[in-house]
Amino acid sequence: MAPGPKTGPALFLGLELATDQLRASIVDESLELVGVECVDFDTELPEYQTQGGIFTTPGDAYTTPVDMWVKALDFLLEKLTRNHDVTRIKSIGGCAQHALVWWKSTPIPSFPALDPRLPFHSQLPPNTFSLPNTPVAQDTSAHTHALALEALLGGPDLMAARVGTCANASLLAAQLLRVRESWTSDVWSRTGKIQLASQFLASMVVGEWVNMGESEACATGMWVHANAGAGAQGAAGLGRWDEGVLEIVGGSREEGRRIRTWLGDVEVAGGRKAAHISRYLCERYGFESDTIVTPFTSDYLSSYLSLCPSPGDAVLSFGPMDTLLTPAQHYLPTRLYSLFPHPAQDPSEKRRYIAMLSSRNADVPRALVRDMYTKSWSAFDRLVAIVPPGGSIGLDDKLFSFWLLQGDSYPLSHVKGIYRFETGIKVNEFRDLRANPRCLLESQVLSFRFRWSRMIATGVLGSNINRSRGNVAQTPGPTSPQGQNPRSNIASSLGLSFDPYDYTPLPARILVTGAAANFPSVANLAGDVFNAPVFMPSTQVDSAQVVPHRNAPAAGFPGRASLGGAYFARWIWGKERSSAIGGSSTGRGLGGFEEEIKRLHGKRWVASGGNPLRTNVNTPLGGNGGSGANSGTSTPYGHRSGLGSTVFVEEEEEEVEEMERASGILASSVFAGGFADRDLGRDISRMRTLTGSTVDTVTSSGSIGLSTAFTTPDLNAGAGSPGGGVGAVVPQTTTLTPVTALPTSDAEAQIGLAKVAEADVDAFMTYAAIVPEYCRLEGMLCKSLV
Repeated sequence: MAPGPKTGPALFLGLELATDQLRASIVDESLELVGVECVDFDTELPEYQTQGGIFTTPGDAYTTPVDMWVKALDFLLEKLTRNHDVTRIKSIGGCAQHALVWWKSTPIPSFPALDPRLPFHSQLPPNTFSLPNTPVAQDTSAHTHALALEALLGGPDLMAARVGTCANASLLAAQLLRVRESWTSDVWSRTGKIQLASQFLASMVVGEWVNMGESEACATGMWVHANAGAGAQGAAGLGRWDEGVLEIVGGSREEGRRIRTWLGDVEVAGGRKAAHISRYLCERYGFESDTIVTPFTSDYLSSYLSLCPSPGDAVLSFGPMDTLLTPAQHYLPTRLYSLFPHPAQDPSEKRRYIAMLSSRNADVPRALVRDMYTKSWSAFDRLVAIVPPGGSIGLDDKLFSFWLLQGDSYPLSHVKGIYRFETGIKVNEFRDLRANPRCLLESQVLSFRFRWSRMIATGVLGSNINRSRGNVAQTPGPTSPQGQNPRSNIASSLGLSFDPYDYTPLPARILVTGAAANFPSVANLAGDVFNAPVFMPSTQVDSAQVVPHRNAPAAGFPGRASLGGAYFARWIWGKERSSAIGGSSTGRGLGGFEEEIKRLHGKRWVASGGNPLRTNVNTPLGGNGGSGANSGTSTPYGHRSGLGSTVFVEEEEEEVEEMERASGILASSVFAGGFADRDLGRDISRMRTLTGSTVDTVTSSGSIGLSTAFTTPDLNAGAGSPGGGVGAVVPQTTTLTPVTALPTSDAEAQIGLAKVAEADVDAFMTYAAIVPEYCRLEGMLCKSLV
């Protein structure tokens, strides 16, 4: 891009170390986007020969070279210096994927001294690290070690009560245990310090060791979060590393103490600056010495911050790992969810938390189903759109599938395989192959619906949450003659702990991100299952017009996690400036993070006369940010721009009919004689008019994440399909229409959200009728009864 102006007001930089790229987003004081840079690992650093930024090896192992990160940082800083006036950058925030960096003992205890005449890469060679290729978030090779640790701690309930989480392959404790038991002993013996990738990136910017934040410490499986005895204001207690867990991981008390020194201290207060920028970056690249560096965090938490969710919202991110995050009021750890302290809160605030539900079986099963039953994402999307809910028009013959290809967390931690059910009976394959894409997506979204209801029952989200349902009609529940609500009786009669027909405890809004959400069928499915309007970041809607099928944003578009880092940097800078000129930040109108970010967005909205936020740097500042992202805010219908001409060309959707003819499934279709689009009336029209087809990324590969290779279409896939029963298809071409915005209220538009799907109570009731059978079948899988 062309160099930006060299003078002007303050700027704020957000860094994101994703699986496939190192990204940077720059915003001004009003949070308007002014710059985007990135380094793509595969294309700009081809010497490392990664695919999607990672190496894959047998045994569910996914690793990445740390040396590649170091070199990418050199490249990114050079781009920033060349294209922007870095002296205007007043504060830097950042995040990274969930991964570990293993430092050798030689540069310890101080961070390596660096010569500003030389780049990072020449001073931190690969032999600086005791484990040159480190496991990344999608690595599941430590799953068995996580289960072993859980068993030693007394099971999932006791483990969650003790360290706030139960077993999953991403646990730092499980990764450490695997390295000690499975790798050569010299890796362990040569290690002098370990850092999460976010700490590593922050240390490179600061030039000294940076402590882990408590939000990330709670995801290690070794940290005890202390909030016992907190008063009415929820004052933070003093957490600690669990010596018993450290001893188990290390194999002895002495090794447990050694791990404790590797980990260092934990920064409990996240609402203040971490340090100032390093002298190295000032002298080599020209940053100002008083530039603030904020605490860095995980990319999925940073993406969450960029969306500023309200109480009652759910952030549903589709990616290598699907996640659902929501604000929580209390720290009540159970095996049902993971719980983190909010990474951006002032010490004077009442303690807030973020609850997370996750599923590892996400992009990989979706890509596998695409390859087995279609040969393009457009055909996949069409099949999801034309097949009725539950895979069948009938009410009593619904189809269910569970694609559990990777070790997951509770309750499916011991279950692996592909399971399909017709009329409640396990089958090897559906009679109609066309049902597979929809049944897979329904299973993935219904899982979150079921687990949300179980999470609500614990009280972790609070009892006084204002769940404004917006335009969703509120229907009061029926009451018995004695004045008792019979919903509990309904739940009991269905064998559930909740009433599947009651949507009032469900999220008021669904905020979706990730490449899979670019499909209109997926966005509508999320709205139908939760009976809530679905919103998407406008940056993602516009990015989808260019590159619909990648978790990485299109060129010139920001990653959500890097934007979250920039917003956090702006918030910390405002607090520090207010404190410096006298008075508390609270007294000067700087409240909590979400409140302040929404205030800044609102101020910019008024000052600009209702102009939408800029979504990319490919358009002039102050102009329309892009295609469909904010179309609904100014016109009654979504519109398309020239960006639409650059969308990916895919194989003809007529392959669906070709597949039917080749495999001879029409005669045996479970759809009683077959069906056509016109037979589905409302379903197909909703799918094709409310949205268009897909969206950008939050989890920059996740952060808890997987390679973009799983979400990028194979444009060369012409010859036969790898799936059995699906005949070869002659490829033709058609464009895939990505999601566009529906009319969106000013309240959402000013913070950069666009509505992409409406709630539909009739569709919700259809899925509510499916929930009991879904829960029964999942329970059978968990108990190994099938």
